[in-house]
Amino acid sequence: MTEGKPIGANFESWIDQQIAEATERGEFDNLPGAGKALPPGGEDEDWWFRDYMEREQVSADAALPLPLLLRKEAEDIDETVRDLPTEEKVRAAVADLNRRIQESWRLPAQPGLFVRKVDPEPVVALWHATRPIPAPPEPTPPAAALPWWRRLFKIPDV
Repeated sequence: MTEGKPIGANFESWIDQQIAEATERGEFDNLPGAGKALPPGGEDEDWWFRDYMEREQVSADAALPLPLLLRKEAEDIDETVRDLPTEEKVRAAVADLNRRIQESWRLPAQPGLFVRKVDPEPVVALWHATRPIPAPPEPTPPAAALPWWRRLFKIPDV
């Protein structure tokens, strides 16, 4: 690689000279994708971005601005907390989301991109409503139903 364009040289001719020298050295031989057609772009100007997202297996949510990402997370909070085991963990998940929403208010954002905090009470109420009803414990037989020798010697049922 040269240090720079020589003084007084035409820019186009200097670039053409650099390409010709690189071709002679074989720097363009066996490049990945050589001989393959370019992917169709068509009218979609973001084809390269969609291709990159698909190739790297990245969700399109990663490209959203933070307020929209938080808004989407707030809409999906019921599904997020559905499998949590306790009410305290549900409240902690909502509090974490509200903390991140409040932090996003301090960042500059596009006009109209505002996210409201999530009220934890409806989320907790829905979580309680979707919880499976626990089976009642099996009743223990009353003491009078046991034979006298088990009552006397307190022998457990096997």
